[in-house]
Amino acid sequence: MFAATPLLLLPVLFYNFLALTYGFGATDAGVRMSAQVFSLPMASGGRWSVGMGDLIIFLSLVILFIELLKSTTSRRIAIINHSLSMILFIICLIEFLLFKAFATSTFFLLTSMVLLDVLAGFIVTIVAARREIDVVN
Repeated sequence: MFAATPLLLLPVLFYNFLALTYGFGATDAGVRMSAQVFSLPMASGGRWSVGMGDLIIFLSLVILFIELLKSTTSRRIAIINHSLSMILFIICLIEFLLFKAFATSTFFLLTSMVLLDVLAGFIVTIVAARREIDVVN
């Protein structure tokens, strides 16, 4: 059953934890997401500041890549994964539209990644199934 769970649920739950434990205001969440976690010196002499939102987006992109690799299987569990990803997208969309703490660019990009996971998953599964039908015939 763990294989059917969409991995993008992890960054969504982490964002929910951050947004809901420290206040419901959009400004609170926006400030928290842009707060500097660390900075690195660059060869140019500048400093690269990395915020919490940047880390969430980066890790979500890595997870999205893994999700896309998982979607290439045409097993029954992949269909369950795509369905659960669709439910996750609906939940993210509702949170983004109705709650102030989720009206941030970080959560919008996270919601967009969930949508891309849903679309790519269904498209890859359909193409893979079509190829299996062509091979059988």
